[in-house]
Amino acid sequence: MTAERKPVAKTHKLYVDGAFVRSESGRHLPANADDGVHLANVPRGSRKDVRDAVRAARKAAGPWAARTAYNRGQILYRFAEALESRADELAAEAARAGGIARRAARAEVETAVDAAVHYAGWTDKLHAVLGSVNPIAGPFLGLSTPEPTGVIGVLAPDEPDVLGLVGAILPPLAAGNVVVAVVSERRPLLGLHLGEVLGVADVPPGVVNLLSGLRSELVEPLAGHRDLDGILDATGDSELFARVGRLGAETVKRVARLDPTAVPGLTAIEPFVEIKTAWHPVGT
Repeated sequence: MTAERKPVAKTHKLYVDGAFVRSESGRHLPANADDGVHLANVPRGSRKDVRDAVRAARKAAGPWAARTAYNRGQILYRFAEALESRADELAAEAARAGGIARRAARAEVETAVDAAVHYAGWTDKLHAVLGSVNPIAGPFLGLSTPEPTGVIGVLAPDEPDVLGLVGAILPPLAAGNVVVAVVSERRPLLGLHLGEVLGVADVPPGVVNLLSGLRSELVEPLAGHRDLDGILDATGDSELFARVGRLGAETVKRVARLDPTAVPGLTAIEPFVEIKTAWHPVGT
């Protein structure tokens, strides 16, 4: 009589620079369902992991911004396709972790897919909507065009799992920014699973970096990092946002809040768009 085969347990890792890596600290945290059942262990990210992720994002920022807006839209649309292809798996994980009905979990994943498609459609329309030709009292044209801010830190909410992270990282990406995101502290598994979706969705290495761990340990090195250009707080925690605001002021970076479950739109993209204006002589 043969022994029952045990399934291969999944090893969850950080997603940095297009690779799945362990935390340099070697530490881990338990990831439990809302009912207390132990599901897995996840890496406990450290200050060094934040530095590595920001370094990878900075390296990727120039090439990502240099792509055509149409091409970035194609990549984000491919992300939506890859996300939908794993909808059943992600919904099952969300239902198991959150103790919610499978139908509700599936609806959340589908909403995240719809958000991805929506923001993919914005990439090549920002110049038309946010750009302008400005009236000037002289023989010149003032041309204003939107540009990405750069490297954006994202603090994802604890819930919803999939929509919370997807709805937070897509607006900066649509504007041509790159992202270093701290996934949900209470429900980190699905956030880390998204690294696998990104890996097959043609998203270049370093454009999105995902870290798990304790917010109390990661917020300061992330929000206070001098090579970060902005930080987006999607947690809904007012005390945390105040702390992020102080750290952002000390290092002179943009700070914004976002409800990732709100209806997608331009107002979510605008906080990390810079408007560059250049003068050009008329008739030349």
